[in-house]
Amino acid sequence: MQPIITLTPNPAVDLCTSIDRVVALHKLRCGDTRRDPGGGGINVARVIHRLGGNPAAIFPAGGPIGDLLQKLLAGECVAGVAVPIHGDTREDITIDERATAGQFRFVLPGPVLGVGEREALINTLKANLRKGGFVVASGSLPPGMEAEFYGEISRLVQAAGGKFILDSSGPALAAALDSGAFLIKPSLRELRELTGKPLTQERAWLEAARSLTLQHRVEWVALTLGDMGALLVSNSLALRALAPKIVPVSTVGAGDSFLGALVWALAKGEDIRSALGLAVASGTAAMLSRGTDLSHPADIERLLPKVDIHELQPLPTFA
Repeated sequence: MQPIITLTPNPAVDLCTSIDRVVALHKLRCGDTRRDPGGGGINVARVIHRLGGNPAAIFPAGGPIGDLLQKLLAGECVAGVAVPIHGDTREDITIDERATAGQFRFVLPGPVLGVGEREALINTLKANLRKGGFVVASGSLPPGMEAEFYGEISRLVQAAGGKFILDSSGPALAAALDSGAFLIKPSLRELRELTGKPLTQERAWLEAARSLTLQHRVEWVALTLGDMGALLVSNSLALRALAPKIVPVSTVGAGDSFLGALVWALAKGEDIRSALGLAVASGTAAMLSRGTDLSHPADIERLLPKVDIHELQPLPTFA
């Protein structure tokens, strides 16, 4: 199995609780509280570990919340490589409203990284890089960090003979595209933002995804579609995966669970179709978990036979 590193520039401790109803100006009495180590790359590492992998999760950490983040990650036996920073690691808050089954998510900005802290993060990644390994960079960038950061990481990984995978959005994703990537994983909303197009039909999804593989140095685009499954596209192949029908409990962590299973399968050497099936089963399984929990192997195994995968033909052509 190829080594896997995840990089989370702006991690968080995810706090989840519930309440009968969210009402302005009232003192709101919440239920039991759950805290999980969070941030895109950390979540990906947690899923990979649950599936039997041994990833290294690299992230900055500072203050009491940073200490808690490391403790929570160690509690799940995930190998965390924390880079000390002066600022306080952020918390994110998810509140489930029991009366409506609605979910409210409050995402805080996180600390600014100093120049030395940024360089320490990059140097830590350099020290852990292995030829042929996978590096998954995931999540938002800290406030003030330049959008080109992920592009710099991509070039670094490729120069070391690794495979770079990116799950981000907005300017950070757009700026990284020309640096190349083995795989990017936008959601449909993120692909719409990137292309500036409505993308209302499957054919439009396919054309937009494939254009990224042709116009940029991106080998694969994994487009996640929520309860509709996913689309995996290269310049010569397009696979459509339909997700099993479930009654979702929470959508938090579904994309990270998808990506964690996909990377784990590819690092083991599984074929792309099998990897996609496992990823969709994992993303669907995450929606059965409460709050900020992620997918669990037993749910993935149960859902995997229900994932329907077929090839889309013909592929669109571009001038």
